[in-house]
Amino acid sequence: MSVLEQIDKTKVPEHVAIIMDGNGRWAQQRGNQRIFGHKNGVKAVRAATEAAGELGVKYLTLYAFSTENWNRPKSEVDALMGLLVDTINSEMETLLKNGIRILTIGDIGMLPVRVQQKLNDVIEKTSKCNAITTILALSYGSRLEISEAAKRMAMDVLTGKILPEQINPELFSGYLYTAGIPDPELLIRTSGEIRLSNFLLWQLAYTELYFTTVLWPDFSKEEFYKAVLDYQKRERRFGKTSQ
Repeated sequence: MSVLEQIDKTKVPEHVAIIMDGNGRWAQQRGNQRIFGHKNGVKAVRAATEAAGELGVKYLTLYAFSTENWNRPKSEVDALMGLLVDTINSEMETLLKNGIRILTIGDIGMLPVRVQQKLNDVIEKTSKCNAITTILALSYGSRLEISEAAKRMAMDVLTGKILPEQINPELFSGYLYTAGIPDPELLIRTSGEIRLSNFLLWQLAYTELYFTTVLWPDFSKEEFYKAVLDYQKRERRFGKTSQ
């Protein structure tokens, strides 16, 4: 029996998040520059999105570019920004055909203007798609997200929009980039690294974590199915006992 056949489609996570790691190492192992790995990683994005859609996953969040990634060499950052624009251009028809809505989270204002324009364009054109929502985390850092949310909440307290005693986790979640989006039930990280790297720290409070040594460009539908199957074998208790 294949991995796909073992998956119970009535118990698929509604929201899966992925830290797409290992592009650079994949390229270096083949004697190429890091951007070669990023270009090949696009195929893995397509595979993960297709697999998620086939299983009935409703939200897929991809950690595409962190706030820390701005510290990489300018040539790599510029190449990544160009790759993002090229990918959106080449995939637009596929997104619309398959009902894939695109959203973004992060400090989008830090991105080059042409990238912002392209993102706004794809967000608008796919806004009515409802098969699956793919969320691109770009110029994203969870500590920044949380601190910015705290600032906005503090201003609302100062202006009287909310009272201090009204503040609770549910209210605070509404100030995050992910307001209105359910928290991930499953996080996948590739490349063998076992850490969260400043990704969705608030939202991952009760998320099941799955780490694989597969480098991102080699991540396939089968690997996505393996992660979901592993998730289904776990017992999610949220602090309660199994009884």
